[in-house]
Amino acid sequence: MRTCARHGFAPLFANFANLGTQRNHRSERTMSYTLSAFLDATAACQPTAPAFIDRERPVSFGQLSDESRRLATGLEKLGVEPGDRVALWLPNIPAWVASLFACARLGAIAVAVNTRFKSGEIADIVGRSGAKALIFWPGFKQIDFSGILEAADPAALERVENYIVYREDERPLPHRLRGRPVYNYQKIIDGLPLQQDRATADSGCVIFTTSGTTKAPKFVLHHHAAILQHARDVAAGFGFSAPDTVVLPSVPFCGVTGFCLTMAALSAGRPLVTTPAFDAAESAALIRRCRVTHTVALGDMAAALLAAAPGEHPFPSLKMCGFAVFSPTQAAVAAEAGAKGMPLLGLYGSSEVQALFARQPFSLPVQERIQGGGNPFSSEASVRVRDPDSGQLLPPKVSGELELRGPSRMLEYYGNPEATAEALTADGFFRSGDLGFLTEDGRFIYQNRMGDVLRLAGFLVSPVEIEGFLKEHPAVADAQVVGVEINGAPRATAFVIPVAGAAFDEAALIAFCRQRMANYKVPGRIFPIDDFPVTPSANGNKIQKTKLRQMAQEKIVR
Repeated sequence: MRTCARHGFAPLFANFANLGTQRNHRSERTMSYTLSAFLDATAACQPTAPAFIDRERPVSFGQLSDESRRLATGLEKLGVEPGDRVALWLPNIPAWVASLFACARLGAIAVAVNTRFKSGEIADIVGRSGAKALIFWPGFKQIDFSGILEAADPAALERVENYIVYREDERPLPHRLRGRPVYNYQKIIDGLPLQQDRATADSGCVIFTTSGTTKAPKFVLHHHAAILQHARDVAAGFGFSAPDTVVLPSVPFCGVTGFCLTMAALSAGRPLVTTPAFDAAESAALIRRCRVTHTVALGDMAAALLAAAPGEHPFPSLKMCGFAVFSPTQAAVAAEAGAKGMPLLGLYGSSEVQALFARQPFSLPVQERIQGGGNPFSSEASVRVRDPDSGQLLPPKVSGELELRGPSRMLEYYGNPEATAEALTADGFFRSGDLGFLTEDGRFIYQNRMGDVLRLAGFLVSPVEIEGFLKEHPAVADAQVVGVEINGAPRATAFVIPVAGAAFDEAALIAFCRQRMANYKVPGRIFPIDDFPVTPSANGNKIQKTKLRQMAQEKIVR
């Protein structure tokens, strides 16, 4: 990969160094750096170097810059102006990123729409965001975008003035689009490139949605400076300056994890290997064929990759595989991965502070290394822990609510000033709603969501701890613990998925717990369940604790 003395990455990154600090402290020069400015500087340095190694078509940095300029011209002709929202409802293809940069050039805001969303969710996100345009791929074979759009509430889509379809000739368009302005993506990018960008570093550029497991998702708005600074920090933290770096995002661009990994690779001028949707066999083959060095495997993905690539050391090129544990069963994957040389690394992040906010050191033992949390990527970031009841800041080893501050923090919850004010402290920390604690060596550990934390006998108790004990029983395949009132007092209540063929015995499980934990932690009731209720998200399915609490309350009342 070529370097360029005149437009080299080191000077470019040096100019990015102050992005994301207090706005009135940034110089006029640093304020000029937008997403499109960084892309154009990289393209000028290495125009033919691959930005994407895609199964449909390889895309160089020069081509990505040019395509985004041409698409920006097309969007501007369709009436997209600074501040307008454009919904991106596409799988992991280069056109998703080109669309993001096109919006960025215009000062418009890209709304990252989860490809797992169904008709009701699409109507809600597109409608509430007030998107002026929607870009989607009706012919994509793995997701019926057209059918989902057809079933969406038409009233919610009234403000969409233009529909832009990627490869429209592969499948009939929804009937409801007949008579509506529909444009072909490929024809738009045949036009002239935009000559003058409209955005500044302070402009909002992308909206992510929160998971919305208990209420309508909030719209998390980030601006150019925060995205760029965080991309730079992540690239440096993961060692993307190494010339052999090849990155496979694995998870959707529409989620903060896939997005941040993608932006970090592009900021370092390194290639991304893309596949529209995760397929374990295909991804395993790509890792080996393309010598991928960095990827992520959230939830069950790591186990699926290992199953698709048998052997003692199936991925010799991998230097890092970002990992997040969403259930107790996934922690067991770490031992197998470690034995096979798959370097799993625990991560932490959120829509509000961007994914990859922190990672664990590689020097830790595997079971510690896969825990969420670690050290922030940014040297400017801060983490503290506050007691949710007293409001006092807590010392190491004491659990409370994690509060986070850094250049990757969101600008606001778009259109929701009340929620923004509630989420941010006076000194700029984000109230994460996550339970965690500081370690004496300067790291932090994520435990679980505060809404899931149990207050038992006056103590804060992580349900994960109780779930772990239950998982040790030979008849339990998986477990989830919630808190409900039993006889007027808060108690832990468990749902377990029994091992196939094993008999469920509530009394025996409770007795098993009494031998292993303090009495106040022992579940008051344990119920069998076939599967846990989940909410799909871009980063994997999230268990609906609220639904489990409702189910527990109903069973106990009977």
